[in-house]
Amino acid sequence: MLFVLLIVYYFCLPKKLFKDPTATIITSQSNELLGALIADDGQWRFPANNTVPEKFKTCILQFEDEYFYQHPGFNPVSIFKALKDNLSSGSVKRGGSTLTQQVIRLSRKGQSRTYFEKLKELILATRLEFRLSKDDILNLYASHAPFGGNVVGIDAASWRYFNRNASNLSWAESATLAVLPNAPSLIYPGKNQERLLEKRNRLLKKLFKNGTIDELTYELSIAENLPQKPYPLPQIAPHLLQKVAKKNRGERIKTTISIELQEQTNALVKQHYDLLKQNEIHNLSVLVLDVKTREVLTYIGNSPTDKTHQNSVDIIDKPRSTGSILKPFLYAAMLDAGDLLPNTLVADVPTQFGSYQPENYNQTYDGAVKANEALSRSLNVPMVRMLKEFGLDRFYHYLKALQLKDLKYNANHYGLSLILGGAESNLWDLCKSYASMASTLNHFNSNSSQYFTNEFSQPIYNSNETVDFGKLTSEKGVFDAASIFLTFESMKQVNRPESDESWNYYDSSQEIAWKTGTSFGFRDAWAIGTTKDYVVGVWVGNADGEGRPGLVGVQTAAPIMFDVFDLLPKSEWFAKPYDEMLEVSICKKSGYRASPVCDVTELKYIQTSGKKTEPCPFHKLVHVNASGHYQVNSSCEDISNITNTSWFVLPPLQAYYFKNKNPFYKPLPPFRIDCTESSRISMEFIYPNQQSTIYLPKGFDGKTNEFILKVAHSKPELEIHWYIDSNYIGSTKDIHDLAVLPEPGKHIITIVDELGNELKHHITVSE
Repeated sequence: MLFVLLIVYYFCLPKKLFKDPTATIITSQSNELLGALIADDGQWRFPANNTVPEKFKTCILQFEDEYFYQHPGFNPVSIFKALKDNLSSGSVKRGGSTLTQQVIRLSRKGQSRTYFEKLKELILATRLEFRLSKDDILNLYASHAPFGGNVVGIDAASWRYFNRNASNLSWAESATLAVLPNAPSLIYPGKNQERLLEKRNRLLKKLFKNGTIDELTYELSIAENLPQKPYPLPQIAPHLLQKVAKKNRGERIKTTISIELQEQTNALVKQHYDLLKQNEIHNLSVLVLDVKTREVLTYIGNSPTDKTHQNSVDIIDKPRSTGSILKPFLYAAMLDAGDLLPNTLVADVPTQFGSYQPENYNQTYDGAVKANEALSRSLNVPMVRMLKEFGLDRFYHYLKALQLKDLKYNANHYGLSLILGGAESNLWDLCKSYASMASTLNHFNSNSSQYFTNEFSQPIYNSNETVDFGKLTSEKGVFDAASIFLTFESMKQVNRPESDESWNYYDSSQEIAWKTGTSFGFRDAWAIGTTKDYVVGVWVGNADGEGRPGLVGVQTAAPIMFDVFDLLPKSEWFAKPYDEMLEVSICKKSGYRASPVCDVTELKYIQTSGKKTEPCPFHKLVHVNASGHYQVNSSCEDISNITNTSWFVLPPLQAYYFKNKNPFYKPLPPFRIDCTESSRISMEFIYPNQQSTIYLPKGFDGKTNEFILKVAHSKPELEIHWYIDSNYIGSTKDIHDLAVLPEPGKHIITIVDELGNELKHHITVSE
């Protein structure tokens, strides 16, 4: 019998006393409360904490169970006194339960308060004393005691009634909460205030008399007001709270968020939102990452807008059109593959690929522009031409290596518009990629020129996690360190917003590699920047995809990004990865590796893979007469009078636009009239493009106006003859522009110069 009773006693207590759902709680890296999501049963019940605040512990023991640390789970003296008082009065006047017994009663919800139930509580209380320490039992009580309304536990009560952490409560506040579980109905605002005040002050007086608090503390404590209306819980990072709740619902998660930076950024976002909403731009998101640890320091999923404008949507992980934000990846990929050098001239001329005709934002052309300048100025046409030259599939392979999860289709689905916003991505993946590139460069310079195998890993927001960068290896991950460094050097030159144009004149300003993006139709504005230590990403727009005039990355997103960077500690610029670079002679005018005929060269550090790029194709050796005004050759000039000169020559179409913005560009001098010309002649259409459709404009008088045909010729002094569908329409010399008014329909434009060189273009004319 005894053995059976012992077995029953051993197993009488459930392994888990409390199975109630708990609220989802997130705290900062320094344990401040960032936000809470109410439990599934509608109760504010925080997950159990490991410790009980000392003031509350003292108060609850003095009020409920002075001999808690001495009794075995029940107090015989208290039980005897309670039994005596209840029998003499004929009703239940006094409970006599210890805190251990109250923990058992709280776990056995809905049980009637009978003497038989009290006996079961007593037995279970002694069993609980064998299982847990006194401090653990006290912690169970503090975590599950009712504090009025739908508030359960000391942690939830301290925030709801005093708007602070339980460890920061005063003696009066701790005493108030200590008396509440005994009569939780006293807390209703405006009711029972006198009874609650009496209970609290009686406990404070007891603390004063036993020497726990001094007289001054006692006087100040009884002068404190009682709590009135419950406070709303902090919502400092509400969208991160929702993200955490998807995987860790009902848990307390200590995040990597810096509460100071989060709150300061929240204030910045509110300021910018108040301005943006005047232009009916209602949503924005901000993400800040620590490059070294890959920790999320700030997470703002949306602006403080209203429900109508989808304030609950977390936009950080939502796919949006990328605009130009992918351009640095193409630039880095071409450097990494050895297809480009930073100062290499790339074509910036009217371009058409089938029906696709990219245009620069300002709808002008430079003819030829340095590759790094094409990136820093975010010129569309050069970048599309670079993508075409590099190969769509090759670039797509690099993007997949960056683990951009919203690239769900194959490369041909996106086409060349991939580089201008034809694809979608999200702020999380893009910031991760920029942080990984910065981290790759940092690790290469600090680990004897080696790479980590898992550099492009996901950021973390749970402080209990750490990023595993993998093992050190001599093999690069996605981009080599030199290509990343040269990309960041180019991004550093991006023109800043108007309010920050003179940044480089201030000693306190910091160097930032950054890029903006604007999607088609002004629906998405991006700005992402990185330093050696931090990445800041900003998206601005409307969650429903509505475009707005002025919704441009450099005007809306970039100012927010720079304001956030101003909140962060200043960073030094990246160290140059010399082991992945080599010093070579570069043609100063073209940016290519210098050929023997380049007239002006300079030594530059380039990526190692860049040594396979071709020498400068734009410098040629030209034979001129003594004055230098004419080209000559042995057919018309004595060899002793011929001077060999290096000449910078661009293709005709590039030269046509280049000379408009570069007044010192000198076209080749013409051949002297008595010379036999043997050099190759070239000509190109400036307008219209091949296979393009021309819409004839109409004037105010209703008449259809002509449009202008334009051609660039390497020797403009030659006469060009023009034909439409084999019908001769005129000739030009020096300036090859011709106004025409063809019938609607398809036509073939043919040009023939006086040396017999011919060029054809197919166009469609429409009214």
